Amino acid sequence: MDIVLHYADDLVLDKVYSYLMPHPPIPSSIPELLNATSLPNTYSTSTTYHPTSRPPPTSSFLPRDSIIRQGTSVFFIALLGAYALYFLFCSISYYVFYDRRLEHHPKFLKNQIRKEIKSSMIAAPVIDVITLPWFLGEIRGYSKLYENVGDYGWTYLVVSVLMFLAFTDFAIYWIHRLEHHPLIYKHVHKPHHKWIVPTPYAALAFHPLDGYAQSLPYHIFPFLFPLHKFAYLGLFVFVQFWTILIHDGDMISGHFLEKYINSPAHHTLHHLYFTCNYGQYFTWADDYFESYREPRPELDPIHESLRMMRKKGLIDEAGNSIPQPAEKKQQ
Repeated sequence: MDIVLHYADDLVLDKVYSYLMPHPPIPSSIPELLNATSLPNTYSTSTTYHPTSRPPPTSSFLPRDSIIRQGTSVFFIALLGAYALYFLFCSISYYVFYDRRLEHHPKFLKNQIRKEIKSSMIAAPVIDVITLPWFLGEIRGYSKLYENVGDYGWTYLVVSVLMFLAFTDFAIYWIHRLEHHPLIYKHVHKPHHKWIVPTPYAALAFHPLDGYAQSLPYHIFPFLFPLHKFAYLGLFVFVQFWTILIHDGDMISGHFLEKYINSPAHHTLHHLYFTCNYGQYFTWADDYFESYREPRPELDPIHESLRMMRKKGLIDEAGNSIPQPAEKKQQ
């Protein structure tokens, strides 16, 4: 996050803070104030702001390393970034991959997509606030994130990415499974299971504490193990993409990776049956701890959707569309 913050400061935020919170004029009649050695300690110890003399006339009285400025900046960067990734990836998944016939499933809620989006928009800023200490810890140098590949070498960089995936997958498996305990489920995780037949827009439609709990492993890892900053940034984007991907309702089964990768088919069954397939990326924890349910063609919710479409007269027995009155009138 410090890399994102650095570029945001350079490109936008320095100007924003200078405009909203300008540094008060420094009297030229007091020469000692013009000496760089008399600047506040926050300037000389900053890792993101290094003035060589007195603050320029357009600078803000909040230096880059002010925790108030960093917290405010990171909150808005993380929130806007989450919204951007959410709408971008969800829309691609929904309009390109999602089978919209699933919207005729009897357990698909009225105005469900609007409700999924609303739930996500409400949860995101709350999750952002309670995640802020982790972001600030990274920015202020308390994590093991590093920037120079040579510090640990390319081999470790690759291994650390695999470690990140294994660590977060195992941790999320247990967090997710514990959230299904009756004492926790109704208070925290049940809102996400409102979407029995989810669309990609349900990917972030969590109770805020649920979303925060399942994101914790991503933030904990770089405080325990060295991880390259750009690798971490890439993995963070990948995590958002993967979370959306597994909510696209695709029940393609029978492929050779099915026993190893937690695909949309596995997560579709999780939403339908609740007590199976808790994993994030892989199936090994579900398999080992006996919560694995194999995706099979007959379990695909599309069958029930097609039945309802035939019942409504939208398709014939062969699955072909039946022109509706409005369509006939246009013809």
